[in-house]
Parts: sequence; C-alpha cells; structure tokens
Amino acid sequence: MLKLILSAIIFILPAYIANSTPVIAGKLLGKYNAPISKKILGKGKTWGGLIFGLLAGTLAGYFLNALYLGFLLSLGALLGDIIGSFIKRRFGLKRGTAVPLLDQYDFLIIALAFASYIKTPTLIQLIIILILTPLLHISTNFIAFTLKLKKEWW
Repeated sequence: MLKLILSAIIFILPAYIANSTPVIAGKLLGKYNAPISKKILGKGKTWGGLIFGLLAGTLAGYFLNALYLGFLLSLGALLGDIIGSFIKRRFGLKRGTAVPLLDQYDFLIIALAFASYIKTPTLIQLIIILILTPLLHISTNFIAFTLKLKKEWW
C-alpha cells in the first residue's frame, strides 16, 4: 500500500509543487510581483507566482525523469488555480475566502487534464490523489500560515 501511495505522490508532485510555489514567490518578490489582472482574478494571482510555480514544478518533473509531464502538470495546476480564483471573483468572494472542494480540487482537475495528453494515473493512484489532496492542501496551508507566508490557515 505504501508503494501505491508513493507512486501517486510522485505522479502528482510537480502539480503540488507548482501550486504551492507562488506563495513563496510572493514573499520573495514582494512589491515587484505584479498581479496578472486585479479586476478579473484579484491581486493574489501574480506573474511571479505563475513563472516561479511553472519553473519549480517543471524542475520537479525533470528530477523525476518526466520533464514534459512535469511541465503539463505544473501548467495545469497553475491555470486550474487561476480558474478557481476567477470563479470566486465572479461570485463576489474576497481573496482568501475558503471554498471547500474548489480550493482543493481546482488545480488538480486541470493538472490531470493537461497531463492526460502524455500520461494518466492508474485508477488506484487517482483515488489516492483525490483523498490525499485535501489533507495535504489544508496541512501545507497551515504550515504556510504558521510561517507567516499566508494570512489564512486554510
């Protein structure tokens, strides 16, 4: 079972890394991190986060010997997160508002869709990914909050 869990994590790792990197990029770049579109996405989605997330996730794919898969998972994860923000803004929700399931799965669904052009996870890997993602999302957000990288713990 541990082998299956590890294989699922390794498969989706570039997406996880790409999705979490923009928080760090935001702190590193500070005022030099320009929003992609304040009006459409809010000020939380930035060019620096997009670029650093794409580079970090793709680099993870490279180290996993799956460069193109890593790139597609990363790009999909970042675009999925942007789509999630777009949906939140359309509903008038402020940045940082928790929307269960959307917050945990927006990046994942698009990442898996992009990756499917090259490779799809097995059914058991997919189930593991779907179970682990909310748990990892909440725990990593709590860590980021504790480290003062995020204003909300969720």
